[in-house]
Amino acid sequence: MDDIERVEVTETIVPYRDIDMTGRMHNAAYLAHAETALSHFWRYRPPLEDEPHFQPTKIEIRLHEPLHLDDRVKLTVRVDKIGMKSVGFDILVERGETLAAEVEIVWAATGRDDDEPVTLPETLRDWLYSYLP
Repeated sequence: MDDIERVEVTETIVPYRDIDMTGRMHNAAYLAHAETALSHFWRYRPPLEDEPHFQPTKIEIRLHEPLHLDDRVKLTVRVDKIGMKSVGFDILVERGETLAAEVEIVWAATGRDDDEPVTLPETLRDWLYSYLP
């Protein structure tokens, strides 16, 4: 994926490896591309000394229009909700002006030494708030 103007937006071209025998993109590829876009976005967060670990607690994919080989796709990460111990993202997958899919991913913050839920650090929450629609 290539960096473009905004950190919450990435672009890609659907590769052959993501296409099934009907010529459409594999369902699992939508999630793989969404997670790549989210990783790209996440690397711009403020540095924290004692950052918690994050694990997905919910993943939902809503398919609207199929994607095909060589389609140019824009993925936009939106912060959907910020809880005390979790954050929800909505990743829009668009081909041109057409919404092809939406991927919802919720991450829970956990302790670095165990999997117990922890509160999101205030610095991280402030950064996330700047991306709320």
